[in-house]
Amino acid sequence: MKTPRKLSEELANLRAHAGERAVTLREVLYILGGRAYLLLVLLLALPFLTPIPLPGLSTPFGLAIALIALRLSLGQRPLLSKKLQRRTLPAGFITKLFSLAEKVLRFLEKFLRPRLTVLTDTPLLRQLHAVLMLLAALTLLLPLPIPFTNSFPAWAILLIAAGLLERDGVFILAGYVVFVAEVFYFVFLGEATARLMQELWQWWRG
Repeated sequence: MKTPRKLSEELANLRAHAGERAVTLREVLYILGGRAYLLLVLLLALPFLTPIPLPGLSTPFGLAIALIALRLSLGQRPLLSKKLQRRTLPAGFITKLFSLAEKVLRFLEKFLRPRLTVLTDTPLLRQLHAVLMLLAALTLLLPLPIPFTNSFPAWAILLIAAGLLERDGVFILAGYVVFVAEVFYFVFLGEATARLMQELWQWWRG
C-alpha cells in the first residue's frame, strides 16, 4: 500500500503548480487529489492562525470550511458549490501563505503519527469531529475585529483536520481542547462587553 505523502509535501506540490498566478478553489481541489477536501479545510484555516483578524477573508473561507464540514458531519461526500469553486485566490496568495504554512506543518509533522486511531477510524466519531469543525467555521464567519477570535477556531480546525488526515487521535483531542478554550474566551468577551456597557450606562445616567 502506497504511503500518503506528508501534508507539507502535498501543499508544496500545490505551490509548485500555482506559482505566482491567481488560482481558483476548483484548481486547488484538482491539484490536491484524493485528500483534497480535508487538505483544503486545513489550507483555508492557515491564514487565521495569527492573533490578528483578517478582514475580507474570514467570511468566504469560513463559509467554504463550514460547507465541507457540514457534509462530512452528515456522512456525505464533501462538495462545494460551483460558485465557491470559482472563487479566485489572489495572485501570489499561495506563495505568501506557504511562508507560514510550511513552517507550521513541518513542525506539526514531527508529532503527527497514527495513534488512538479509534477516534479517527470510527465513522460516527468522524462525523462528530466534523460537527466541531463546522461550529469553529461558523465562528470564522463572524468578522469580529478582536484579537484571537479567528485564531482559536482556526487552530481547532487545523488540529482536527490534520488528525483526520494522519489518523492521529491525539491531535483530534487537542482540537477539542482548543475549541473549549475558544468557548471560554467568547464567554469572557461577552461578560466583559456586558460589564462595560453597564458601566457606560451608569456613567451616562450620572
